[in-house]
Amino acid sequence: MKPFDLQRADSLTHATQLVAPENARALAGGTNLIDLMKLQVETPGRLVDVARLGMTQIEDTDEDGLRIGALATNTDTANHARVRSDYPVLTRAILAGATQQLRNRATTGGNLGQRTRCYYFTNIDQPCNKRDPGSGCGALNGIAKLHAVLGASAQCIATYPGDMAVAMAALDATVEIAVNGGNTRTVPLRDFHRLPGDTPWRDNVLAQGELVTAVTLPAPVGGRQLYRKVRERSSYAFALVSVAAVVDMAEGKISRADLAFGGLAHKPWHNPRLSELLVGKIPSSELFDEAADLLLEDARGYGENDFKIPLVRRTLTAVLAEATETEL
Repeated sequence: MKPFDLQRADSLTHATQLVAPENARALAGGTNLIDLMKLQVETPGRLVDVARLGMTQIEDTDEDGLRIGALATNTDTANHARVRSDYPVLTRAILAGATQQLRNRATTGGNLGQRTRCYYFTNIDQPCNKRDPGSGCGALNGIAKLHAVLGASAQCIATYPGDMAVAMAALDATVEIAVNGGNTRTVPLRDFHRLPGDTPWRDNVLAQGELVTAVTLPAPVGGRQLYRKVRERSSYAFALVSVAAVVDMAEGKISRADLAFGGLAHKPWHNPRLSELLVGKIPSSELFDEAADLLLEDARGYGENDFKIPLVRRTLTAVLAEATETEL
């Protein structure tokens, strides 16, 4: 680990000022950043400790939604009474994501900002456009088992590794961001993470001097909420494919179908056309196949991860069948 300057912010405005320089990073739980610093993947000259700024509250909103502070731990969020009762897909996703020890430290804001676990990104001796722009993408013709089949580019085929954000995307959450100078802005969580394009080193829409302060969930909806994570071992592995689903039925037809996917792209993947296709239809294996066709119409494998394309088809079908109580 390279030397760095550690500073403690005493207010949110102070924190945005301290993280404004390009070589500065905010430090909350540190469960991802510190590991990357040990590997010299991240080498900030300044760490800004934001742990004492509050932002740990989980509280009701005036619209009957829920506001989750950026420094609320994953444990507190997953165990919160309203999350468990009104947003169970979020609890299930968080519990699928890491060990208890990590959940006790990991925060909402830090979880959103976590970086890919691509082998080429975390190994400084390998080419990686995300870590070292212009060096190439080693995964394109290399180790790509965990990698993207949707939304990738010739510059990067890495995936976003998180679970929590996939559930939040299905729930149509909103991210609250503090801007240097004391202002705030909001971004739909579905738009918070970026696809790689020609700038794969930009994981999300945050600019220098900006910090996530909270995530807001809209008022709860009816129906069933499911989170299914397919992985190589039964616990604490990153998703090969994951599906977060909020599905409701009325008079034998699908009346709501909000779906988000992990393990497929550089961001939690949400395609609004799936909801348009499913809503108003009687559930059936044929309909589920049609949904999978739509989801995967632009999918592309890179050798080692070709298996993901049929895997996500089977996983989506199984989740929709369970959510709608359809026998296949």
